[in-house]
Amino acid sequence: MAKRNNTVIEREIRRRRSGLLLKCLIALLIFVSVGMIAWIIYETQFKEHKNPWTDAGSGVQTGEGASGDVSADQTGETAAVSNGQDSPDGEEGGALPAPAQGEEASLESQANRMAAQYDYDGAIELLKSQPDYDRNDRFKNLVVNYEKTKASCTPYPIDQITHVFFHSLVYDTAKAFDGDAYEAGYNQVMTTVSEMDSILNQMYNKGYVMISLHDMVEFDEAGNLSTKQILLPPGKTPFVLSQDDCSYYHYMDGDGFPQKLVVTEDGKVKNSYLEDDGSISIGDYDVVPIVDTFVEQHPDFSYHGHKGILALTGYEGVLGYRTDEVYKTRQADRVTEFQQVFFDQHPDFNFDQEVADAKKVADAMKAEGWEFASHTWGHINPRTYSMESLQRDSNRWRDWVEPIVGPTDVLIFAFGADIGDWQPYTMSNEYYAHYKSMGFRIFCNVDASTKYWVQIGTDYLRQARRNLDGYRMYYTPDLISDLFDVDQAWDSSRPTPVPKM
Repeated sequence: MAKRNNTVIEREIRRRRSGLLLKCLIALLIFVSVGMIAWIIYETQFKEHKNPWTDAGSGVQTGEGASGDVSADQTGETAAVSNGQDSPDGEEGGALPAPAQGEEASLESQANRMAAQYDYDGAIELLKSQPDYDRNDRFKNLVVNYEKTKASCTPYPIDQITHVFFHSLVYDTAKAFDGDAYEAGYNQVMTTVSEMDSILNQMYNKGYVMISLHDMVEFDEAGNLSTKQILLPPGKTPFVLSQDDCSYYHYMDGDGFPQKLVVTEDGKVKNSYLEDDGSISIGDYDVVPIVDTFVEQHPDFSYHGHKGILALTGYEGVLGYRTDEVYKTRQADRVTEFQQVFFDQHPDFNFDQEVADAKKVADAMKAEGWEFASHTWGHINPRTYSMESLQRDSNRWRDWVEPIVGPTDVLIFAFGADIGDWQPYTMSNEYYAHYKSMGFRIFCNVDASTKYWVQIGTDYLRQARRNLDGYRMYYTPDLISDLFDVDQAWDSSRPTPVPKM
């Protein structure tokens, strides 16, 4: 009897042990699962994927000091790494000698900024080209660390790169959303300054890096395309940014938008804004200066220093300047009501000076990594025009816009249009044949239904763009959730519901 009781007790003990073990395993699985979920959320939502060359003390200036030059009291902060433990690869042997001084510090700062923007070859070449490189242990150690960082990078698939775009940003929402005839359009296709600020910060924290369309492909003298290699560290994702219609059209006057882009005395590109009292303010009121300032503070948001691309029309000028032919000839049958009001308000208008001022801005922008594209001269859908009208439109862009911004091989279609369906372009397509004859090789439409759409032909690149505006954020925020959280970015001053298109 006692033996049987002992057996029962032993079985009960084993049963309880098994139950306890099972509970422990379940608890462990739950703990691991929660940990994995937390890690995924952190990696995708909160982690700031920083470049090792942008940390404090890296020599990469931020804010107003981002030019790469350093003052005497900053030279002690220019070391990319202070010891072997702080080196980007985390290994010993990357220790640097004492901080550089003077001209050497400036060179180191420039090299570190290039490395921060993933141009490791450029940073290495800059230091190796110095006459005393062979005797400069500090430069040689920096080169070793640049090479190790580059070795950790991998090429990103060219056909998986997304492209986002904005129109002019709303600076004063009270004026844009005031119930007039233009409010609905602003609400649908514009983004506010505060939304832009949030979008940039969120995309940066998710590891996005701004590239150029010309980082994706290149063309030889015969026009044949070859893909290029975009090398980025783990956690980084390239994207293209563009802005449509940066012309500050007459109809936008008084609706909370800037007047134009200007070059300040220190060479920066900013916006001018007409205040209610008639005074002019200079600041970051639209895409270009906002992105410029953001890259000054976060150099690793830009690949090789490249910024966005502006798709320009020409019928009311460019960049806020009245540079089209009609402002010079004042041909009666072409002057619009808006343009006549402008002439009446500006009796001393000087066309040649206007063109010179616009070109100064365009040149300053190109020096800062911006590019330009045609948006067609008249903001047209090509397939709704005859070939004769299409040729006239293209000639006007060539004659009145290209002299200001320079030649371009990029055509960004207005209205999100295209000159064909999803199938590859061929020379049997008369629209493609026309634009190819005008020198265009890269074509962009609009398709926000997918994260990316890239078509690589033998002699052209075609890419879809995603609109980050009121309409997209309000009706289909899930389609852009890979880029940012709309709830965080949404400007509460925007009227809802956003009107249907």
